[in-house]
Amino acid sequence: MKPATTPPRIITLIFLMAGSMLSLNMFLPSLNQMAEEFGVSYAVMNLSLSGYLAVTAVLQVIFGPLSDRYGRRPVLLGSAAIFVVTSIGCVLVTNIWAFLVLRIFQGSIIAGMALSRAVIRDMMSAKEAVGVLGTTSMVMAIAPMLGPIIGGFLEQAYGWRATFYLFVFIGIALLGLIWADLGETNKNPSDTFRQQFSTYPELLKSKLFWSYSICLSFSISCFFVFLSGAPLVAKSVLNVPATHLGFYMGSITMGFVFGSFLSGRLIDRYGMNALIFSGRIVAVVGLVVGLISVLSGFISAFTIFGATVFIGIGNGLTLPSCNVGVMNVRTDLAGSASGLSGAMSVATGAILSTLLAATLTPDNAAYGFLAFLLAAKVVSLIAAIAVIKFEREQSGS
Repeated sequence: MKPATTPPRIITLIFLMAGSMLSLNMFLPSLNQMAEEFGVSYAVMNLSLSGYLAVTAVLQVIFGPLSDRYGRRPVLLGSAAIFVVTSIGCVLVTNIWAFLVLRIFQGSIIAGMALSRAVIRDMMSAKEAVGVLGTTSMVMAIAPMLGPIIGGFLEQAYGWRATFYLFVFIGIALLGLIWADLGETNKNPSDTFRQQFSTYPELLKSKLFWSYSICLSFSISCFFVFLSGAPLVAKSVLNVPATHLGFYMGSITMGFVFGSFLSGRLIDRYGMNALIFSGRIVAVVGLVVGLISVLSGFISAFTIFGATVFIGIGNGLTLPSCNVGVMNVRTDLAGSASGLSGAMSVATGAILSTLLAATLTPDNAAYGFLAFLLAAKVVSLIAAIAVIKFEREQSGS
């Protein structure tokens, strides 16, 4: 097979983005079974998620500058190759710590998500790129919903290792796809790797940047916290099988699709700040109602996972405007702002999901899960208020 020399088709980039998302959560319905087989607690087993997120946070800061210096194609090929090797290792190992190390380095596949956007920007004008990115971003909504469903069926039919066999297949397929259909699109590589990081301190001095980034981080991290706690809640509180868990874990995704739809329809009428704030209010109110219902004794899939739908709706309203806002703080540093805020979001998710796993037990899962999510949303609401304040100060109004 000859290596590609021309830009990729959009479907290739969609598959790369989907592969990155599926590797995050497809195995989550198997966490309880894996913990039992390895003979460890749920908190230890949860490191396979939180550690993975921590590595992807670091890699988001590195992959962009690395691809600017050496090209998108070699970075994507290398990341896919690492993913294949570590996936094979996850299938074969019997030691929990060896498994966790291999699982964490599966995070290399995040390059598919991080660099697909860069490839699109390389290929077309800004206006065209916005339209294409809007289409490909649907993967962010669909893949997290399909992943746990597929993983749940595989776990129930063949055991947890079946999911990692599928990861091997996905990695090989992506490696072949990159080789055959992703020619280099970065025609103007930068002179030095260090040059790409030199602008970061400028952003860290901005209060507005921090406000946007905290709002983003505590909004997005609720998705990771949800992924971390939902399997335990489903098993210990609701006693549902792994196949049903996949459907319940799609609650945030369904809400996000609806919230994103509303955001596109309302942005011209109400503006960015109004959508950021209203999204935080929707999420907080939804979780408050759910938590009150659970504490009042109404414990069911409807009250628990129904409340988390509002996280998705709120994020759909908030995130598009917040992502644009963080890059508008310094338009000449938009790439650095996007990389830093993205890394902060994943790092926050890793920390919060680890804290949740350490504190959530079968006894407190019903209310502890929603309370933890609510606390994160309150922080994002405070940050949204700060965004409005600093935006007004900056504009002089």
